[in-house]
Amino acid sequence: MYELVQLGENTYYINCPARIGIYRTNGSDVYLIDSGGDKDAGRRVRKILDQNGWSLKAIVNTHSNADHIGGNKFLQDRTGCQIFAPGIEAAFTAHPILEPSFLYGGYPFGELRHKFLMAQESKVFDINHPDFPKELEAIPLRGHFFDMYGFRTPDDVVFLADCISSKTAIEKYKISFIYDVKEYLNTLDAIKDMKAKIFVPSHAEPAEDLSEIIEFNKKAVFEIIDKIKDIAKTPICFEDILKALFDAYGLIMTFEQYALVGSTVRSYLSYMKDSREINAEFSENRLLWQS
Repeated sequence: MYELVQLGENTYYINCPARIGIYRTNGSDVYLIDSGGDKDAGRRVRKILDQNGWSLKAIVNTHSNADHIGGNKFLQDRTGCQIFAPGIEAAFTAHPILEPSFLYGGYPFGELRHKFLMAQESKVFDINHPDFPKELEAIPLRGHFFDMYGFRTPDDVVFLADCISSKTAIEKYKISFIYDVKEYLNTLDAIKDMKAKIFVPSHAEPAEDLSEIIEFNKKAVFEIIDKIKDIAKTPICFEDILKALFDAYGLIMTFEQYALVGSTVRSYLSYMKDSREINAEFSENRLLWQS
């Protein structure tokens, strides 16, 4: 874990739970693409940079989930580096309480205010800021989160953040986190047509051809939609839909899973309602769903 892997003349990644990209812009200055999940990840990244005689110029965050921005504060405090993030992700990165608040739908209780859902604050600029590294091409990858972006380096290596998950992860967790199902599916179609020397997803193996894993991710989405349709053959409330999905997939409910999977299932219901695959109506002061 945390091995440095070279993919191009100046492009590398650090092999860790959410892969961290590195682009070396000259002899010693580097940009990070994401920073890992916490202060310890930041400390390990700093060690790798020091071992190679590299100076951290900036961190470019693909999106604001805590496992991608958790090393920001440590590295910014130690190096004074700038940090950039796209759109709404910049606000969430500057104010990390927004993530568990959004996931829970209100002020998050203590069990949701931890490093896996809430990173430490860092000073961040939008990617439209004039200091954003012009060497990196920003690629919109919306769907997994609000304004997630990937980045292409001059070595034609594309870092894809969380727009696809590995087969192993999908088979283990069953319901991958998605904010906007429609945009997520659009992004999968877009990257299927994309060309690059190599693609580096954060949670799947780097590959030259992603077609098979993209189809696996799409299939997983439509499987969940079909399961919700089946569960909602008769009017049913959200909590019972969530329980039925956990039971069907053999999942165990925790506070964190309630927030993450619960938010995702609400997103599925929104997508299905907008596409008229499910109806919603109030009965006895309860919101009920029916396919």
